[in-house]
Amino acid sequence: MIDINYARTMARYDRWQNQSLVAAADTLTDEDRWKDRGAFFQSIAETLNHILWDHRIWLARQRSDNATVSEIGERHPYTDAPCDWADYKRQRTALDEEIKTWCEGLNDDDVSRQVQWMKGDTPVTTDFGFNLVHMFNHATHHRGQVHAMLTAAGIDPGSTDLPMLPEDV
Repeated sequence: MIDINYARTMARYDRWQNQSLVAAADTLTDEDRWKDRGAFFQSIAETLNHILWDHRIWLARQRSDNATVSEIGERHPYTDAPCDWADYKRQRTALDEEIKTWCEGLNDDDVSRQVQWMKGDTPVTTDFGFNLVHMFNHATHHRGQVHAMLTAAGIDPGSTDLPMLPEDV
């Protein structure tokens, strides 16, 4: 389905877009980040938290790290309550680097293997490449929501176009 170059490119793109949105959200007050703006996860902060949680859970699933999946749980962190923004930014930056480094270490056999994971009590087997596409696509979807909320708040989060990826321009 995909090759390792796709994974590496998307890890770089993912990191760039997360940095862009976090920098834009950094210009807001904590209250404004948590303000209900009518999105699926209500606020900018809640949506960013969902993306962080989703990256953690899919990375753990891809690694067949069931202990981490259990530790992370089915709900993302900081649900419905303001969090320490500096702590969130540290976690986001660290996870982006971890994903980028992990993708750089993948090989062709990795992207074509099957992954077993649990959805609740149900065992599931899916294609590694399919899971990776989902992880990046899902984050792009929710970042689009954050981008729209920031734009509506009068903040320009910058370009989202893949050809503008700084390392590739």
